[in-house]
Amino acid sequence: MRRSLEVWKMGTVNYLEALKLQEKLATDRKALKITDTLLSLQHPPTYTVGKRETVHNLLIPDSELKSMGAELHYTQRGGDITFHGPQQAILYPIVSLRDIGLGARMYVEKLELTMIELASMYGVKAQAGQKCETGVWVEDRKIGAIGVRISSGITSHGLAFNMDPDLNYFKHIVPCGIVNKGVTSLKNETDVELPAEDVIQEQLIACFVRIFGYNDVVLKDKSVL
Repeated sequence: MRRSLEVWKMGTVNYLEALKLQEKLATDRKALKITDTLLSLQHPPTYTVGKRETVHNLLIPDSELKSMGAELHYTQRGGDITFHGPQQAILYPIVSLRDIGLGARMYVEKLELTMIELASMYGVKAQAGQKCETGVWVEDRKIGAIGVRISSGITSHGLAFNMDPDLNYFKHIVPCGIVNKGVTSLKNETDVELPAEDVIQEQLIACFVRIFGYNDVVLKDKSVL
């Protein structure tokens, strides 16, 4: 059975712009106007809060965010507060779980495996978190976050893998609401010299394609979108 995926390589995109695009694509996917679509991008410095609105895990006043050059946005995804920024590889899959035969739990597990496989390419042993600890970890340090939304069987939001972001941004939140755990990056954990960030993002896409079993992939970069 052929599984088709269109991959949009978008570079750096404002968070709200990416959110509106996801909403439109999810609506189009429900209406069968498009095939499964994967957005690959980065964001400027942005804090996002999930649908539980756990803004208490933001440790600084909103007024300080602007001076840091960061934004705060509320979303309808699952998960707690997190940070997005430069040197973080983000994938937003807009896919039909029914078409690929996955339930919500297995879908999240495959997102975890996508990041675990990428880390292993650089000699980093990562694993899924313990119960109630979403994302991907290197020992007790989080290297990849997951927050998804599923509506009528169509996914949006997704995963964020830390290549080499400024980890100081994470000091201003309780990342994903989990206390006494650190945040790390591929740069911090590997002994291998990292290639350019777009190479790592392409490797992350390749891991996603392989783990989710797509065999008909069309790539589009920002010059044609």
